[in-house]
Amino acid sequence: MDFALSEEQELFRTAIRKYMTDLGKTDIARSIIDGKLESITRVTSGLAEMGISAIPIPEEQDGLGLGALDLVPVFEETGRVLLPGIQLETLALAVPLLNAYGTQVQKSNWLTKVATGESTISVAWYEQNRGLTPKSFSAIAAKTTSGYAVTGTKTLVSVLGNPDIFVTAAQTAEGKSLFLIKASDVASQKILPGIDETQQIAQLTFDQAPAELLGEPGEAAQMLDNALLHFNAALCSSMVGGMDELVHTTTEYAKIRIQFNQPIGRFQAVKHGIVNMKLDLETARSLSYYAAWAVENNTEDKETAVHSARSFVSKAYIKAAADSIQLHGGIGFTEELDVQLYLKRARYYENYFGSVRDSRKKAARALGWHTKSTKQHPVPVS
Repeated sequence: MDFALSEEQELFRTAIRKYMTDLGKTDIARSIIDGKLESITRVTSGLAEMGISAIPIPEEQDGLGLGALDLVPVFEETGRVLLPGIQLETLALAVPLLNAYGTQVQKSNWLTKVATGESTISVAWYEQNRGLTPKSFSAIAAKTTSGYAVTGTKTLVSVLGNPDIFVTAAQTAEGKSLFLIKASDVASQKILPGIDETQQIAQLTFDQAPAELLGEPGEAAQMLDNALLHFNAALCSSMVGGMDELVHTTTEYAKIRIQFNQPIGRFQAVKHGIVNMKLDLETARSLSYYAAWAVENNTEDKETAVHSARSFVSKAYIKAAADSIQLHGGIGFTEELDVQLYLKRARYYENYFGSVRDSRKKAARALGWHTKSTKQHPVPVS
């Protein structure tokens, strides 16, 4: 079965690549490192003018009503240049949550603004010393006469570009529940150090922040799991874009780097290394395309497809970046080249909204390979 993108999608990719090239490829990422945070606003506006922010938004909210496959060229090309920002969080996580569980009022209020590029949305889920699936949250949502008020602290929240609203989770009497909180109602924000300097993560504190319930109370974990299928498919596309650029960059370097009076690309060990990178890239691309197709068509094996892709692509991206640095030699470690930026982004994504181990467990569970055993094994006695 052919899972190549359509002619229209490839033409759209060409337009996005030209736009990213005109911006100087990784120049935007480097400008964020230099503290020029305002540069992301210009890029976000440009993407909205191209219609990118409207892709997953239903037509009823002034969007294009397209699916996960139409986001593949978008995230491959933004991943290729390490574009900073919260495009992934907005279009591939918050929007699916609002599409699936939001009220008509919530959709009209926020999805229309996302479609036009007027607003961006981030997700505040993690709490300190708690993983992706905590038994309960320390953040508490108390009922008020007008809705809920959330008090607590969330960490590792992507905030580059100043999102207008946060999808967050808090504990209610019914269990873990999702809420929408305006950025203006956040009590405090503390920027945290991170391995990827092209991104910006923060710790948010809520102090009785007014919050709108999203979906049914007590269903936050299941709602996030469903939305993460969209997110992980898009994340794989972004990582594939980064891998593609690494293969291209490394191949070109092997043609011009002279050692022993000939390009290093003529040496068998270097050839094999680049070929292995290319093989991993094409495997990752195939898994990524199928994952996006499975999500868009809501197939029975979508969980297997997405989590298999995420577990492979995450490790392959790290390996591609590490191998590229190795083949570049000492200069690959320097800030002069972009290679080190790709390794940092690969490590940043390794445990982002779930680890490789989490994905492998979910894939195994979806395949019926992973069941909880009640059998108690004897303790060995020395």
